[in-house]
Amino acid sequence: MTKLDPQLASRLTHIKQPGRSAWSDNAPVEATVKQILDAVRQSGDAALRDYSRQFDKIEIETFEVSAKEREEAVAALDPQTRADTEFAIERVRSFAQAQRETILPLDVEPLPGLHLGHRIIPIARVGAYVPGGRYPLLSAPIMTIVPAKVAGCDEVIACLPPGAHQAMIAGCHLSGADRIFRVGGAQAIAAMAFGTQSIPAVDKIVGPGNAYVNEAKRQVFGLVGIDQLAGPSEIFVVADETGDAVTIAIDLLAQAEHDVRTRVGLITTDRALAEATLAEVERQLGNLSTAGVAAEAWRDYGEIVVCEDEAAMLAYSDHIAAEHLEVHTRDAQATARKLRNYGSIFIGVAASVVYSDKCCGTNHTLPTMAAGRYTGGLWVGSYLKTCTHQWLDERGVAAVAPPAMRQSASEGLEGHRRAAALRLAPAQLLQEIGA
Repeated sequence: MTKLDPQLASRLTHIKQPGRSAWSDNAPVEATVKQILDAVRQSGDAALRDYSRQFDKIEIETFEVSAKEREEAVAALDPQTRADTEFAIERVRSFAQAQRETILPLDVEPLPGLHLGHRIIPIARVGAYVPGGRYPLLSAPIMTIVPAKVAGCDEVIACLPPGAHQAMIAGCHLSGADRIFRVGGAQAIAAMAFGTQSIPAVDKIVGPGNAYVNEAKRQVFGLVGIDQLAGPSEIFVVADETGDAVTIAIDLLAQAEHDVRTRVGLITTDRALAEATLAEVERQLGNLSTAGVAAEAWRDYGEIVVCEDEAAMLAYSDHIAAEHLEVHTRDAQATARKLRNYGSIFIGVAASVVYSDKCCGTNHTLPTMAAGRYTGGLWVGSYLKTCTHQWLDERGVAAVAPPAMRQSASEGLEGHRRAAALRLAPAQLLQEIGA
């Protein structure tokens, strides 16, 4: 994260400071991940089996989930769970399709005879990493696989840890994964990047994971594309004096139960709300079944800051650039329009993060660790390439060749000058070079 501006810092008062730093707590895992990547690149499936024994305590002979196993996983779903999963899939598919329809090919003729444009081309093969996690998060495969299918990717493969809940296989299947493999962690990223005897190499890897998965994605980037480098989940609430401490505490703890490293916070102009929220979080932790996780996240990474005025509140929120940003103000729509940096914004008290996390249609794979300053989250466009093209007739050549020749000559690039001149006056150029 960029350093906080001293002038802005002077306009903030922390009611609760984070106990630890999410940045310095990203323990160095670079060397371990490099070793895993090298082993998978050299030994393929054999290395994957070794790591499955070492990390997952599971012996794996066949990595790919068979059609029969996929059908059995779907059949084993509770009927209501399946219905809710299919509801979420349809919501995500519908929104991704609406987004896809805004991404259009282009053909223009800016000068007579000069034709420029672009095509929208789906990425051929995408790999979706589906984390196992503490709970069977059926929304995870939906968010990474469904948009890829809407985008028109030829093949979507999914990798999930061998010990993942059977329902996760069902989620991958219902979301449209073409192939599903039981391999997790950094070794799964290596398999998708390099390819093994069983797992094909992909063109782009998407999906969240732990620090090892994140570091593996960083190290293979370039050989393959990646969606983003995602850290632990985050939620911040921007609120004025109209905010409700009970609601804010519920929403903060709902996200905190994800992981002990979740960042949660309140940014407000009202000190009374800040103090009430602090007390309410502590009270609710007393009867929250997931308090073992949520309390640790709150202790180590929870934050409550009181801002001098609305301008300071907005500026600090943009500095944090939270993954999930809720707006609880008198005019939430107006406040939201003034904010710039976030992964996804939840406007008004009715818009809980949980709806996007699960089933409303927007994608929950979002930028963390202040990456919202420069990127948005995963969406259908993440699976598409915008590739330009051009073609010229004689009029177009007459318009662009002379300046191209002059620029090339001024840069000392004689080969460039000749290539431009050949199209404008071929006989003259060929005589000039003795061809």
